[in-house]
Amino acid sequence: MVPGKFIGYANMDRNRRAWVSSCLTLLFWVSQLSASAQRPQKYLVLLKDKANSPYSVSRPQQFLSQRSIQRRQKQNIATLERDLPVNPTYITQLQQAGAKIWFSSRWFNAVLIEATGATLDGVKKLPFVAGIEFNKSLANARAGAINETVRAAGVSKFGTTGTTAALPLYGTSVAQVQQLGVDKMHDAGYHGEGMLIGVLDAGFLNANTVGFLKPLFDEKRILATYDFVQKETSVYEDDAHGMQCLSTIAATADNQLYGTAYKAQFILLRTEDARTEQRVEEANWLFGAEYADSAGVDVISSSLGYTTFDDPASNYTYANMNGKTTLSARAAQIASETGMVIVVAAGNEGAGAWRYISTPSDAAGVLSIAAVNQAGQRASFSSIGPSPDGRVKPDLAARGQGTIIGNPNGLISSGNGTSFATPLVAGLAAGFWQANPGLSAVQVTDALRKTGSQYATPDAQLGYGIPKFTQLLVLANAEPAAPPVVFPNPVSDAGPLFIRWPNAGRTIPVNATLTDLTGRVFYQKQYAPSGTDTFALPTTGLATGLYFVTLTAGTLKETVKVIKQ
Repeated sequence: MVPGKFIGYANMDRNRRAWVSSCLTLLFWVSQLSASAQRPQKYLVLLKDKANSPYSVSRPQQFLSQRSIQRRQKQNIATLERDLPVNPTYITQLQQAGAKIWFSSRWFNAVLIEATGATLDGVKKLPFVAGIEFNKSLANARAGAINETVRAAGVSKFGTTGTTAALPLYGTSVAQVQQLGVDKMHDAGYHGEGMLIGVLDAGFLNANTVGFLKPLFDEKRILATYDFVQKETSVYEDDAHGMQCLSTIAATADNQLYGTAYKAQFILLRTEDARTEQRVEEANWLFGAEYADSAGVDVISSSLGYTTFDDPASNYTYANMNGKTTLSARAAQIASETGMVIVVAAGNEGAGAWRYISTPSDAAGVLSIAAVNQAGQRASFSSIGPSPDGRVKPDLAARGQGTIIGNPNGLISSGNGTSFATPLVAGLAAGFWQANPGLSAVQVTDALRKTGSQYATPDAQLGYGIPKFTQLLVLANAEPAAPPVVFPNPVSDAGPLFIRWPNAGRTIPVNATLTDLTGRVFYQKQYAPSGTDTFALPTTGLATGLYFVTLTAGTLKETVKVIKQ
């Protein structure tokens, strides 16, 4: 036969054809496996320890902003070893092993790398490597476009005291605002001033150019942006979903749309790749939540959820929605423990085969938000609970059917999805916390649940129901005074020293006396009722040492220690 000429099947007997076919099939799969081994993929590498770290829990300013540190101090939340960044020596050694570094995680003590199979084999042998998250790649072959049928139906796959101002002209958004009592919140002077909200989403297309968000940019209330998908700072040229969600919190369009906390400050973070559904997006959510924590965010609003993926082998099951299994639920739970209020969409699978809540809304410490219509009835697409371990999920509900939103073309329209109910509640949480700054994130979260319209009889459709600002105020005023919090402590001449005495001093005077160990009085003042529970004491000129601040308000009396450094 002529060398190199292909032998046709027609010239072979049946057994030889079967043998050749098997060989060709084997060669095909070997070639595919070989190509796969050489194709870089993303892996979350888990590390064994934080030994010999240059960072210390006693020096949180090395890796947390001052605002983040103060948020923790106000809530008596300690800086833990899990807050320490990954040891930079380990990152260097991963690079030397041939891995491309994307991001690192403080909370998981992990590094997201891009590597071929051969490089990964070398990485696994490094002495400080504990393993790979899920023991597989987080980013497999990319799949097709978003389900346009779902998009066309309007249901996405994503699932300081303010100044009194004239009541906004809510226009068509009045129903969604009044359903949460946010009109009363605005009327009382709370529009989100001084609160920092982090929005984690798929992109914020044209948010920097649409008219209904212009005050947000004119007043420089976008403090930071970051794209964890592309590893860049710009977020305004990607998907529009995040911008639509942002509009329900931040928009100001007379006679059309006002957001629930339209005077707040924001950090915009792109963690979702709308073109695909891969577990690496959960890792991005983790990185985004850590970014928000370190920047000092008060409230996270995230209209993202995960159930099944482009790679079926990565799919979750309902049993996995227990708040402890998925990557993003574990991240969300830690985020809630750092002093942030976490508000997450329950999901839009209520009328589909999945039906149940998505992750990370299954985390115990987060508020999972269902969708209702204008009449307060559950939207048919809204995902249901409970969690597989029997907890009430979703937690709360807000307008998610016919929600008034802003679009990247600058026009106002309506949309459907728990995605839009979620930021409405996030804005309510921010305004309520602004009105009650002495509360902790856990207390704010608990208060929102307790004031749900069906708190006494929660169900698997709407959880505790629809919260309302007026009931939140009643509950906050009924709470007993918590112990005072002093910050910063130790304090320096840069001062002043702030005292926060939750629920004390709003309606009766507070007397404060600063003394040393001998009882010598250095400062004494009566603070008149001001509607707030935080006040300042000067410390300039005090010698280094231990001091005491004694506080009295009516029959209440507390003494706290202060260190001057």
